[in-house]
Order: sequence, then C-alpha cells, then structure tokens
Amino acid sequence: MSKTVRSPAVDELCDAVLLLRSREECYSFFQDLCTVSELISLGQRFEVAKMLTEEKTYLDIARRTGASTATISRVNRALEYGSDGYRMIFDRIKETAADQDSEK
Repeated sequence: MSKTVRSPAVDELCDAVLLLRSREECYSFFQDLCTVSELISLGQRFEVAKMLTEEKTYLDIARRTGASTATISRVNRALEYGSDGYRMIFDRIKETAADQDSEK
C-alpha cells in the first residue's frame, strides 16, 4: 500500500472494517461512512475489476456497468500494477464458493 495512504486514521478504518460480521453490518457502516454516490462508485469499480479478470472487453464493461473508459482503465492499472488487493479478494471469493460447493 502506498505510504501516502497509510495513516493512523486509515489504520483505524481498516480495523473497523475487520470488525464487521455480516452483509447487513457492512451496509449500515458504509451507508454511514460514504455518500450514496461514493458507495455506488466503489461497487462499480469492484464490478469492473471482476469483469476485467473475466477478460471482458472495455466496451462490454462500459455497457454493462456504465463505467467510463477512464474508470475502467484506472481499475485495470490497479489490477496490473497495484497491491494485488482485488486479486486476493477474488481468489478468496472463489475459495469460499468452492468450499460451499464441496459442502453440498
């Protein structure tokens, strides 16, 4: 993570997120923390990242999500040159899905 992002306040925010126990708690917390537009933008970027990892085209992604090509490009740069946060989460989502499938 970039040194400019790390701070005591961001440390506390990360610690707070780690304390959330359910999707409903996440909704409550993030609705208080973010504006509606900020939360929608975060969701959109997450969807864009997922589609990029599925090798969808920029045009398909823009059509489906409404994201600008600038947003898609920024997310793609994060996937290519970032801290691997998206990939870590997508890997964990796959692992969780596989675990759930094996329990059936």
